Amino acid sequence: MLVEMRIAATSAGGARVALAVGFWLSVFLAEAHAQFFNISPLPRPPSEVPGQTPGPAQNIAPPNNNNRPTPVPKGPALQSLPPASTTPPPAQAGPPAIAPAGHASLTLGARFGRELPVIPGGLHWRVYPGRIEQGALRPIKEDRGASPTFSLPAGSYVIHVGFGLASATRAVQLRAGEAQREMFDLLAGGLRIEGKVGDARIPNGQISFDLYRGSQFEPGDKRPIVQAAQPGDLVLAPEGSYHIISNYCDVNATVRSDIRVQAGKLTDATITHRAAVITLKLVNDAGGEARADTQWSVLTPGGDVIKESNGAFPRVILAEGEYRAIARNDNQSYERPFKVVTGVDTEVEVLARR
Repeated sequence: MLVEMRIAATSAGGARVALAVGFWLSVFLAEAHAQFFNISPLPRPPSEVPGQTPGPAQNIAPPNNNNRPTPVPKGPALQSLPPASTTPPPAQAGPPAIAPAGHASLTLGARFGRELPVIPGGLHWRVYPGRIEQGALRPIKEDRGASPTFSLPAGSYVIHVGFGLASATRAVQLRAGEAQREMFDLLAGGLRIEGKVGDARIPNGQISFDLYRGSQFEPGDKRPIVQAAQPGDLVLAPEGSYHIISNYCDVNATVRSDIRVQAGKLTDATITHRAAVITLKLVNDAGGEARADTQWSVLTPGGDVIKESNGAFPRVILAEGEYRAIARNDNQSYERPFKVVTGVDTEVEVLARR
């Protein structure tokens, strides 16, 4: 079951964003070294239902069912995902192994929160010495398993775990001959974004998404924490508020949207752009062949140049609104106004007549 929620959005031509929270895939097989990875097939968010009251968000953390196979991420990923078993780890692990003399056994695990299930994969564990020697700080142990066990000499250590953009650090003291467990709470969720014009999905390569901390209306640091994410990329981020800047190609079809990531939940956001694809042609007569070697400028009603290109059939994606096209060929200039209607891809012919 997917539940629609509404979020704020602003854009040059106006936009709406449908936000759905759905069930998360029950296992992440390896850590996303940076921020995200790609999973298919994608669950489709619901279409907007005017006037419908959003229902409660649903828990998408993996169920504690050892006999149920879990899906495996498929397709290309922005960070390489090594193969892993499709069988989830047991909810309760057995007693830790006894460490050799002078050593201690340390078993690690992470969960989505105090009252939420364990995280069965996608983790990156690093063990650092408790005392930092002069020079670069490098881990003495690393592991990408869901619940690794380390055999370490007795002493103090610092444990770091990463899960996409979420992370946690803890100092531990190990005593010789003892078996110790440490459970980390990572309040993190997933975010997956796609863009649409009307009912048509915008394909990869034509749209990208930048993610920022906090609301678009809040002051503060506006540096992106994720850049140029593609539709279907899965961003793992700490629980909290964020805003998305969705760029449909490279002119002015831009939408800004606030979203919230919840711990243990996957948020599917559908951003609707009010834009269209315009093909420009300089012709001698209406419906005639386009003239080659033409230089083009697209201007706003106020006279600002927002796009320049060369060729007989340049294609430009523009936000809904009014524009003016100027064509230059053989030292002559020609122009005409035109209007962009959302979802209506159009050829704009400029007649080569004075």
